[in-house]
Amino acid sequence: MKFAKEFYRILDDNGSLVIDIGGSWNKGKPTRSTYHFELLIELTKMFHLAQEFYWYNPAKLPSPAEWVTVRRIRVKDSVELVIWLSKNPFPKADNRNVLKPYSKDMQRLIDNGYKAKQRPSGHNITNKFRKNNNGSIPPNLLQMGNTDSSSKYLKMCKKNNIKPHPARYPKGLPKFFIEFLTELGDLVFDPFGGSNVTGQVAQELKRKWVSFEIIENYLIGSQYRFPKVYQY
Repeated sequence: MKFAKEFYRILDDNGSLVIDIGGSWNKGKPTRSTYHFELLIELTKMFHLAQEFYWYNPAKLPSPAEWVTVRRIRVKDSVELVIWLSKNPFPKADNRNVLKPYSKDMQRLIDNGYKAKQRPSGHNITNKFRKNNNGSIPPNLLQMGNTDSSSKYLKMCKKNNIKPHPARYPKGLPKFFIEFLTELGDLVFDPFGGSNVTGQVAQELKRKWVSFEIIENYLIGSQYRFPKVYQY
């Protein structure tokens, strides 16, 4: 919460704070900690909760092993909570920047037309339903694997005997929120930079960025994400 006070202080009035926080298990027990939920409640005393997201990683290994693969009394934990917070109830955001390709069925409906009628559910579907909006609005469940094993970052870390960051998230995660919540030239700030995936994506999307990391090895390794700057 000490960090949160500083985040609030420096955040633009129409800016957003996005926190990816994985859940945890109580030590020695097959029960979940409520820490990340308690944190969310505390944060909403200072920020507005714009929306909660969930990152589903289908490639995540079965864990915790004791309860999932040994005793077989739990299923694998493959979803992480992503909290979207803001200073005011109307932060900058535009879901047209993160549209997903239409499904084959939806594209067929747009191409062939749809007869306006009331669905069995009671919803009244009009002719506007077949309008092509260049994609579908994404859900708040973000599915993306995290199987980075041969990137230039890892190869350069190995070549230079630098220990890579052990908990790197896929580029798609910051990419979604940077495109959704910022515009060209906006400033993206990552206070816990790690290997600086966020900074790399922000630069690729032509945003300004600032990143902090207190572990020097991770900071050194992060330079390999910017080959035009770091000459190796």
